[in-house]
Amino acid sequence: MKYAVILPSGMFAAGGKPSALLHWGLTPTPSTSRLKVCAVSYLNTVPLVWGMLHGPQRGRFLVDFRVPSGCADELASGAADIGIVPAFELSRQDLDILPGAGIACRGAVRSILLVSRCPAEQIRTLAADISSRTSVQLARVVLGRKFGAAPEIRPHEPCLEAMLETADAALLIGDPALRVEAESLPFHSYDLGAEWAHMTGLPMVFAVWAARKGIVTPELCEEFRASCRYGLAHIDDIVAAEAPQRGFHPGLVREYLTRNIVHELGPAEYEAMREFLRMAAKHTVDAR
Repeated sequence: MKYAVILPSGMFAAGGKPSALLHWGLTPTPSTSRLKVCAVSYLNTVPLVWGMLHGPQRGRFLVDFRVPSGCADELASGAADIGIVPAFELSRQDLDILPGAGIACRGAVRSILLVSRCPAEQIRTLAADISSRTSVQLARVVLGRKFGAAPEIRPHEPCLEAMLETADAALLIGDPALRVEAESLPFHSYDLGAEWAHMTGLPMVFAVWAARKGIVTPELCEEFRASCRYGLAHIDDIVAAEAPQRGFHPGLVREYLTRNIVHELGPAEYEAMREFLRMAAKHTVDAR
């Protein structure tokens, strides 16, 4: 694997377009020396950057927003110094992880949703929102290992009706998935966070903070963890700001950020991430 973790003491070693709503109340402060940070524009990332936007870390970084794969591309091009990148990207780029904060789940995640016109065992084509490379690989792993299916992946914009017109199943991620009430659909639906947990008994890490080589220091890692802690301590503020802006019910936002998503990562999450990357690499080879 090409990634590394820069560790503070006590940590575990392991080998679109911007969303304007996140910027409310901000006054830019020009600087040529601040590190450029690319964050994901979905709701699940908001607690991670809340301290950078509204707390003690405000003004210390130049923060921009993209879909997950866009963050990875910004790092690859050198347009960003640090990004919240899909875990699968660690097998593609030579990056250093900033440990302690990211996006994970320990069961149902709610925002990685596979909807199918047929049982999972019969899926032959999958229309996938490829905004997150990790989610596409997770679908491959779960469908292959649990259901014996190896569908053809067809990139598609995240519109469920249109996706199901062109393929047996659809993969929705992030905010578009949160807008779907799976229980009310006349289709088979699978929460891939829950499917992974049932299959492996492990957490699932979707994205981590990662940086280009030569940037990460223990002090920088602490800044990112502190921003996350600030966000988790201000969930009421996040719900009040994000629910109306994104058109979600406040109860959904609160439950999603406090019960579905895990933002503080520890040894169990990094061990699970390594296992996922191992499985994903095997399924990628088998799919060729």
